Amino acid sequence: MLHHPAPILLFVYNRPAQTRRTLEALANATLADESVLYIYADGPGTDASEGDRQRVAEVREVIRQRKWCKEVIITESATNKGLANSIIEGVTQQVNQHGTVIVLEDDLVVAKGFLQYMNDALVKYESQNRVMQVCGFQFPIGVRAEKAALFLPITASWGWATWKRAWASFDPEAKGYERLKTDPELARKFDLNGTIKYTDMLIDQMERKKISSWAIRWWWTVFKIDGISLFPDNSLVNNVGFGKDATHTKGPNPFRGNTFNPDYSITHFPDVIEASEPHFLRLQDMYRKIYPENESIFDKILRKCREVMYSISERG
Repeated sequence: MLHHPAPILLFVYNRPAQTRRTLEALANATLADESVLYIYADGPGTDASEGDRQRVAEVREVIRQRKWCKEVIITESATNKGLANSIIEGVTQQVNQHGTVIVLEDDLVVAKGFLQYMNDALVKYESQNRVMQVCGFQFPIGVRAEKAALFLPITASWGWATWKRAWASFDPEAKGYERLKTDPELARKFDLNGTIKYTDMLIDQMERKKISSWAIRWWWTVFKIDGISLFPDNSLVNNVGFGKDATHTKGPNPFRGNTFNPDYSITHFPDVIEASEPHFLRLQDMYRKIYPENESIFDKILRKCREVMYSISERG
């Protein structure tokens, strides 16, 4: 069967410099000249400053400066929908029409092999119902760079792809999340064994409206059905958007140890549909170091033991 490259969805707002870097890297990626790019440009809020409105206008100039992919289709919003609503609406529309989508935001610089990896994975795991997402980012957890992909029982939002059959499960209302408040063991598992406060994030989203995140609701969707995601062994995405202009993370990049190679590619894909337990343990250890206040004494002892084992295995 002939497979056309999946459509690419890019969500932009008011960061012209980052948007240009994202588009230039995307245009340089293998398969860009065969792909259709849908750009969703959000509008200014009702209380937007003159400077903010100017930046929105500059972004709309940038996205029209050249033909970034085989075809570029631009949708401009007159109002400010917000990133979460824009992504939910855009992904739902396009994945229902095309069956697959690749999703980027305006601060993600991709490697040359990013699109090839995404499309290869979308074809290979199309009928594997447990595989819910293909992720382009890899956490700094010491994975050996062997041009190989692996599965993890998590989701990620920095450059990703999915299928219509997977996105059909997405529930923006996060039905059943209340169980996390009464079932400590379920909440601990949802929080990656207590290493990151995803439960608090979801409650903040659903009840306190302190955040507006599609990603935490997507994680709840995937978690409930025991889904997994594919990751590269070395990141194919570099986030250049941290700082005061970011939507969510306005401080420094918590994953600064991540290695990004713009010329990297993935050539090996797992046939066994199972999460890599050693790499998942390393991910949890990474979060314990980033958020030490979440770590219990017992978890700390286990982490130290694993660090010794990692050191021994690396020397071997």
